[in-house]
Amino acid sequence: MNADLHCHSSLSDGCLAPAALVRRAHGSGVDMLALTDHDELGGVAAAAREAAALGVKFVPGVEISVSLIDDTTIHIVGLGVDPAHPALAQGLARVRGGREARAARMAAALEKIGIGGTLEGARRFARNPAMIGRAHFARHLVASGVMPDVSTVFEHYLARGKPGFVSHEWASLADAVGWIRGAGGVAVVAHPSRYHRLSNAGLDRLFDDFAALGGEAVEVVAGAHTLEDMRRFATVARRRGLLASCGSDFHCEGESPVDVGRCHPLPPDLVPVWTRLG
Repeated sequence: MNADLHCHSSLSDGCLAPAALVRRAHGSGVDMLALTDHDELGGVAAAAREAAALGVKFVPGVEISVSLIDDTTIHIVGLGVDPAHPALAQGLARVRGGREARAARMAAALEKIGIGGTLEGARRFARNPAMIGRAHFARHLVASGVMPDVSTVFEHYLARGKPGFVSHEWASLADAVGWIRGAGGVAVVAHPSRYHRLSNAGLDRLFDDFAALGGEAVEVVAGAHTLEDMRRFATVARRRGLLASCGSDFHCEGESPVDVGRCHPLPPDLVPVWTRLG
């Protein structure tokens, strides 16, 4: 099974329209694809239509931004959700609602260090204006010649502790898992190796809380994961009885470390999350 259960379209911070993303996945031999835009389900219908036309098994999904009590931001992927479920749709609308104000604060912070015009520039890269975010600012700064690539922009300006970073209150972990489960989906801890602010004990608490709320899976294979990370979170899945998920976290060609459909395979002894997806 070539499954890619985490990727993004232009409805959030990806570069490809939903149908084009599905075509790229099909060209990479993907058997099962989930579109998991940030806090947004608007691309699911178009992606599902294209997947049906190409014979790709499609999984409606979403990636929900979550704030922990210590202001750490993590992401929870929901797989197999009903996009029309009222509580999920309303919850995501609330989460999206603060993005414009956050973008204005980011632009003001960058203005203070002498980089002006970033809000207008970021808007030109945000094909869905309601989803303007750090990636759009980064692409503008690359296009403006401020930095050579998106990862360097984050490193110097947009990561936590850097001049353009602005904290934001996202959904709670309980809300995110509850919305996903209420919509008939499976909740997955996304790319856990990226949560550098969490100690080992903090990660243990995250998984404890996640499981207590009904979360069921962890991304063992992710675009940001090294082989060591994959081994580490395979062990987490085994010890905690979690389903294993895999996803490229693809956003854009030349920007994402792993192309859609090019994930490492899951270790064969793990129970894949797609066994719960019908």
